[in-house]
Amino acid sequence: MAKKKQKQSGGTPATVALAASGRTFTVHSYEHDPAAPSYGEEAARALGVEPARVFKTLLTEVDGALTVAVVPVAGSLDLKALASALGGKRAAMADPAAAERATGYVRGGISPLGQRRRLPTVLDVSASAHTTVCVSAGRRGLEIELAPADLAALTDAVLAPIARP
Repeated sequence: MAKKKQKQSGGTPATVALAASGRTFTVHSYEHDPAAPSYGEEAARALGVEPARVFKTLLTEVDGALTVAVVPVAGSLDLKALASALGGKRAAMADPAAAERATGYVRGGISPLGQRRRLPTVLDVSASAHTTVCVSAGRRGLEIELAPADLAALTDAVLAPIARP
């Protein structure tokens, strides 16, 4: 008989995956404002964390294959650098509906952890400059703080300079 995965009470797939990994992390929650123009900048303000330490998860397509890019909310994604980091020729932002289907998360709450399908992931190298970084915990108003090396290991991420200021 197949075992069912137990869901952590009140947890998201990201927090459940992290708890199962045994890695050290902290979950931070804040009151999300649906009118906020930038979910990542809202998280940085609400948590009192510099925007360079808060990273957003973007779903892209590199040569037609869905890919995850994790960059600081203070910057933007360099699509050419992303394609190059994966040995591809062309990168573009993914369709939001495809991103939600592939990850199991809603836009603005997509976490690089605990996604429905494991996708190639590139983490901006700037994460390495920090002791900890924050990423979405899988829903708006919920962030996970963890060591960048743990984030990279858990997502099998390639570290590359993919962000622009």
